[in-house]
Amino acid sequence: MANIKANKKSIRQTARRAEHNKVVRTRLKSLVKSLTGDNVAASASQVASAADKAAKTGVIHRNKANRIKARLAKKLAAAKK
Repeated sequence: MANIKANKKSIRQTARRAEHNKVVRTRLKSLVKSLTGDNVAASASQVASAADKAAKTGVIHRNKANRIKARLAKKLAAAKK
């Protein structure tokens, strides 16, 4: 355990941020998994928005957000056929 006051604060901050990041990642994964069948078009904008927000705040890398959105566009195109 840290003895320095600043280090104790840093540990608290890290724990708080990790918990928030976990919530954001879990929500994003749930949204991506919910894209099945006819539900693809309805929640596509939600997934893209969640991916962009997660990338903007640094929860996920921007390339991962772009990869998620590319796969989403692929599913949308396949659903239209």
